[in-house]
Amino acid sequence: MEVVIVGGHGKIALRLSALLAERGDSARGLIRNPDHAPDLTEAGAEPVVCDVEATDDISEHVEGADAAVFAAGAGPGSGPERKRTVDYGAAAKLIDACKATGVDRYLMISAISVDRPDRWSEQMRPYFEAKRDADEALVASGLSSTIVRPGGLTDDPGQGLIEVGMPLEHSGPVERDDVAATLLACLDEPRTARLAFDMVRGETPVRDAIQRLVTAG
Repeated sequence: MEVVIVGGHGKIALRLSALLAERGDSARGLIRNPDHAPDLTEAGAEPVVCDVEATDDISEHVEGADAAVFAAGAGPGSGPERKRTVDYGAAAKLIDACKATGVDRYLMISAISVDRPDRWSEQMRPYFEAKRDADEALVASGLSSTIVRPGGLTDDPGQGLIEVGMPLEHSGPVERDDVAATLLACLDEPRTARLAFDMVRGETPVRDAIQRLVTAG
């Protein structure tokens, strides 16, 4: 399996690349800063320098992949305009590239509560609006999409134990290690296509949680 990851230097993206490499699959990570290339190489991914925010058509970098993952984000220090061009705009460009190249499988890293505006703070509204619009564009695209909406992300070591729901009625923390493992499990389970789900730290092994989700769905 070859997976193209937009936002390839992100913390979840690097973890996913390493998981893919460990089992003999490959990742192609799109990065804006060429100085980040060695980190991707160390994780077992192929670095591809491409400023998705500034490039209208990224199809050439998606061609030949089996799946695409959107893992980019403008970051907490960015303003509303950049959240729009990255969290929504770059995700939309990846949708267009997948449709143009016949890459049907698309995984989106979204955010818990993105579909519940009553839970948004005014400070976070531009971020949630961009993520919501990206999710809606992906659903409308007709691609075989999976939208993963994690809670508060931590860098603590993953325990491999999560809770998932469509949606969950509560939020909570979740380790980036476990989000990456969940993305990998979704790539391996075709029945996660057309699903959007919340995830937080829990008590169920990742792959068991995904199997229960697709069975219930």
